[in-house]
Amino acid sequence: MFGYGDRVSYDTEALRNIYPQKSLWRRWNSLSRFQKNLISLTMVGVFVCVFIFVSMDMSSGLPGVNMANRLPDWRDQNILDLSYPNASNKFLGPLGPPVVGFNKDESVKRGDIRPLSREEEEEQIRVGEIPQKKEDQVVSKPKKLMFSGPKNEKQEAVVSAFRHAWKGYSEYAWGHDHLKPVSRTYNDWFTLKLTMIDSLDTIYIMGLNEEFDKAKAHLQSEFRLDINKDVNVFETTIRVMGGLLSAYHLSGDEFFLEKALDLGNRLMPAFNTAWGVPWADINLNTLKPHPPSWNSDSTTSEVTTIQLELRDLTRCTGINTFENAGAKVSEHIHTLQKKDGLVPIFISPMNGEFRKHSTITLGARGDSYYEYLLKQWIQTGMTVDYLKEDYIDSVSGMVKHLFKRSGPSGYLFVGELASGGSDFRPKMDHLVCFLPGTLALGTLFGMPQEHLRLAEELIHTCYKTYAIQPTGLAPEITHFNLQKDADSDFVVKSNDAHNLLRPETIEGLWYMYYVTKNTTYQDWAWEIFQGMQNSAAEVKSDL
Repeated sequence: MFGYGDRVSYDTEALRNIYPQKSLWRRWNSLSRFQKNLISLTMVGVFVCVFIFVSMDMSSGLPGVNMANRLPDWRDQNILDLSYPNASNKFLGPLGPPVVGFNKDESVKRGDIRPLSREEEEEQIRVGEIPQKKEDQVVSKPKKLMFSGPKNEKQEAVVSAFRHAWKGYSEYAWGHDHLKPVSRTYNDWFTLKLTMIDSLDTIYIMGLNEEFDKAKAHLQSEFRLDINKDVNVFETTIRVMGGLLSAYHLSGDEFFLEKALDLGNRLMPAFNTAWGVPWADINLNTLKPHPPSWNSDSTTSEVTTIQLELRDLTRCTGINTFENAGAKVSEHIHTLQKKDGLVPIFISPMNGEFRKHSTITLGARGDSYYEYLLKQWIQTGMTVDYLKEDYIDSVSGMVKHLFKRSGPSGYLFVGELASGGSDFRPKMDHLVCFLPGTLALGTLFGMPQEHLRLAEELIHTCYKTYAIQPTGLAPEITHFNLQKDADSDFVVKSNDAHNLLRPETIEGLWYMYYVTKNTTYQDWAWEIFQGMQNSAAEVKSDL
């Protein structure tokens, strides 16, 4: 007997005597029909596999798609191709593509990536390594803004609540992603100091200068982006890049922009797909993108809710790559077939198509697609017509397919369509309460006044999901009765009976007050804030 890997020697002369040699043709004719068919099929399979292999784009791993032929040179600012060839048309080592706008000296460690000096930038532009800024891309440094802090009793109460939360974070989770207040420990989701960075603009606006300076000092000494960690592209963009850019606009400190640019460069390989639809996750050190472990597709709301931040990064740096990456996604989704402007919640980075039979909802995984249509249109100076058209179409689709009234009181709510749009469900996530604020915002920029009427009714429904509960807090999901003789309009299932301190309703009330100047919305917001304070009182007394 032979073990695995043992060397086996053969007596070749003896084998020839046992098996006399025949010509290939005679051997072929001696085979049965079944054997001939089997060999023929095997050979065909081998040729097919070889053809697929040689046609494969080795950078994206997409069989049958040769990206070098599909996309023009990356220096064409009208389209994104993240292969970044250098002068010799070779990839630059195992660390992936060079980082746009950053020093690529091999002596500089990856964790020490720094912005280019003016001389280095001019040299890279000269040799074609990075694109030259267009004349209309004037990058001006923001002026530092000053805030004097709270000016009335209610503002003082809100700042006091923030100070308490920040004190708990500082003592028990400083430098980590999240505070776990009951156990007085921390949680790291991405290991990117999410709470600290996401809170920078709030701290600054509240006039908490000491807290802001302490957080900035910590980030300057401890915040690194070259970590071997898989992160979600969407969450990292809106929380980390958005937080850094907000801090930059408010304080004028270049440190925040440098970090935002570093992060933007690390996220860009996720967009290197045939249709520009990004992969959901990416490793910040290896720069390798991939789908999440639980799903092969990306989430529609995630791939369409990064454009504001990417466009702002382009405006702050003059580097078009970021805006182009986000815009390409929106432009592609504009071309896809929809249900009267409504989109399914999953889309494939591989083929650029929506997943058939997936849910249509304004809740989880669908919500901010619609929000960012309007806000992108506003951000681009109301010049990109397809964003406006898609937004108006989507609102019409909502009214046609998703808006219903509950029984017995007739509250307007937004349901969802399951099974690819054929099965209506009277279920509304708290996330849907972003919609009243978005509808109201649109009316400031020429959207139909009917949108404001819809916003007024929907924000009332969102408020009621709080007001009817004994805690004054809304559940994560509310179901609605459709029968006019029902005992109650609202149904809360046990699995949904929790509140995650989501901001959508409070934000919607702010927009409604800003647009209408109706102080009722201020009163409702104050009620919700008090509900949060009262429900957190037990934990607050312990910390």
